[in-house]
Amino acid sequence: MADYSMGIGSRVKHPQYGDGVIIQVKPEEYMITFMQHGMREIERNDASLEIIDKNDQETDLVSLSDIEVILINILKKYTDIQERVELGTKCMGGMVVLKPGDSSLKTKEIPMDVFFQKIILLRDRLRVLEQHINANKKLAEEEKVDLQQYITRCYGSLTTFNVLFKYSTDQFVGEKGSKD
Repeated sequence: MADYSMGIGSRVKHPQYGDGVIIQVKPEEYMITFMQHGMREIERNDASLEIIDKNDQETDLVSLSDIEVILINILKKYTDIQERVELGTKCMGGMVVLKPGDSSLKTKEIPMDVFFQKIILLRDRLRVLEQHINANKKLAEEEKVDLQQYITRCYGSLTTFNVLFKYSTDQFVGEKGSKD
């Protein structure tokens, strides 16, 4: 048969497995559920596959948005790349001034955007720590919960800096504000 244009829902007949329905289209194979033999992968160019009722294949097997989501998840999992978090407009161009109580020491000025990025790095590293704790197979569940509580308290301590965030969805949430 060698028909590469069959889509999900197409009904087919195979000499060995009988009647079936295509449930997934892969680049080289069809995933077919056969009535008597369950799911099987059959090569798309299998000449013995007979078409009973054909549904046209969509031109895009995987959407661009699906690929984007997958790529973002891979990057988050295996790299230290951080998501873009925006500084609130009221803070743009501002400075953080650290003025010591001792007048013999110099005042330190830090551009607001630099200070903000340091806070974002801290938040992202807490999230990675949280993921490592949850994935750790050696820690008992009770230990994981205890460590999670410390991280939640850290987030709570950082809520002071929520005024810097442009969007409230990016802000820190501590123990009192968590919905768990």
